[in-house]
Amino acid sequence: MSQSLQPIARLMATLRQRAATRPAGSYTTKLLDGGVEKIGGKIREEAAELIEAASEEGDQGREHFVYEAGDLIYHTLVLLAWRGVDLDEVASELARREGTSGLVEKASREPGTESTST
Repeated sequence: MSQSLQPIARLMATLRQRAATRPAGSYTTKLLDGGVEKIGGKIREEAAELIEAASEEGDQGREHFVYEAGDLIYHTLVLLAWRGVDLDEVASELARREGTSGLVEKASREPGTESTST
């Protein structure tokens, strides 16, 4: 793993621990206790903020975009921890798709599946 991605791996480990122990006074615990409704709501909110920040110009706009991307990634990782899914599982899924056209991958799924591919 790239050293620049190590903070994400450490964060995922922390989130797995928080999901298991639910320490009082933790924002993560509050999210986890709220389940998919609370975490999903935050993901929707952060995704909208990321999209909005993407159109901001200049260095300040770029910094805001990076900040919002961090928020979206954090909340997505919380949902993974809530669901008991490790980031390595997501990486394996992405590796499985690597080199496959998103259109081909999408066409290969059974009708009615809702996931998307890049």
